[in-house]
Formats: sequence, C-alpha cells, structure tokens
Amino acid sequence: MSTATTLTGVCPECETDLTVPPMVTGETLACPECMLTLRVEDVRDGVLSLEMVEVTLRDWGQ
Repeated sequence: MSTATTLTGVCPECETDLTVPPMVTGETLACPECMLTLRVEDVRDGVLSLEMVEVTLRDWGQ
C-alpha cells in the first residue's frame, strides 16, 4: 500500500483545484481562492470529497 504525500480536491463553490497535505475525514481547510471553509467528507484514492461548512456569525447587537 502506498501513502500519498499530497491529496487533491475541488472546491465545491469556486471549483478551484486544491492540492493539500494528507488529511483525514472531518478535518477542515480554507479554499485559497474564495476563502470558504471546507470539511473533508471522504478520502478515496488520493482524492478529497469536500463539503462547504456553514458558518454562522454571532450577532453581538452592535
């Protein structure tokens, strides 16, 4: 079994090709193009399946 030194994926929002160090399911990263936070849903054959993370901002009443 070979271990990949980098993984690839595509941002679901802006479709930017991403190359990242090894990651596991549940980890998050930011797309360098659109700055969207993405969560790793699956890793298969060196390819990441990425989902957008919904970010809710706090309303501090200001």
